[in-house]
Amino acid sequence: MKPVLEFDNIVRSYKKHVPVLTGISMTMSEGEVVALLGRNGAGKTTLIRIAMGVLYPQAGTVRVFGLSPTRFPVEIKRRIGFVAEDQVLPPSATAGELIAFHRRIFPQWDDALQNQLLDRFGISPRSKIRELSKGQARQVALLLAVCHRPEMLILDEPAGGLDPAARREFLETSIQLLNREGAAILFSSHYMSDVERLGGRVVLLDQGKVLLDEELDQLHDDLCVAMLPSSSAPNAAAIEQMRGCLRVRPVADGWHAVFRGSPEAVRERLRDGAHCVRVPLEDLFVELTGGHR
Repeated sequence: MKPVLEFDNIVRSYKKHVPVLTGISMTMSEGEVVALLGRNGAGKTTLIRIAMGVLYPQAGTVRVFGLSPTRFPVEIKRRIGFVAEDQVLPPSATAGELIAFHRRIFPQWDDALQNQLLDRFGISPRSKIRELSKGQARQVALLLAVCHRPEMLILDEPAGGLDPAARREFLETSIQLLNREGAAILFSSHYMSDVERLGGRVVLLDQGKVLLDEELDQLHDDLCVAMLPSSSAPNAAAIEQMRGCLRVRPVADGWHAVFRGSPEAVRERLRDGAHCVRVPLEDLFVELTGGHR
């Protein structure tokens, strides 16, 4: 499949000698759904802004549909839909006015899809944005992002602050409308339940690098957490040097370490009183990104 998004060794800092991204490389293909994960400050929004052409990388290259987003911003943005958590729509504008504006920008605007979404969300074109709930305003933003049938949809924490029902409706609408027609979707979220429900592939950023890039279905089979007594190693570095170890963090009575392999295989490899288990995605996220820095 053709790549729609390519990051090659991206480096970006906001303060001198304080890098946010330190050599990020990843590729996203047509039709993929990719969940971008990481703690606050891990660089998720920075990476998305670089893809949108809002920020320049200080080193490395980015290509969207094979083009530079800073050299060809109009050509690329016509093919992308974008919704962010902090996106602000003009409060005095009506939904209908915003739709009319976007229809002029995008010649391929789909009126049938627009009407379908207005009906599904229960939003009147005459409603002013300031009269809508937070969830409804986010739904208007989604409508504006998808009714030109983009080839790629980018969602940066779009459902943050919404109640669980509104969050599920928002994200499932995104997936149903676009991904089944072959559009690629890149979304960041702090809600692991959203990722488990929607994400096909997980890319985990940590300390400015890609710590993990794997299909969601494989994570549960390929990774496990080993709980080791403090006597098993003098420090975290000794465990991190073991084959298949991705991350170690100290706990009160020992160490928690994420390893590649089944619990049975890792237990046999470690011995020394290790207890190895598979854990839910949220617990795995904590084990990979938590602990001492």
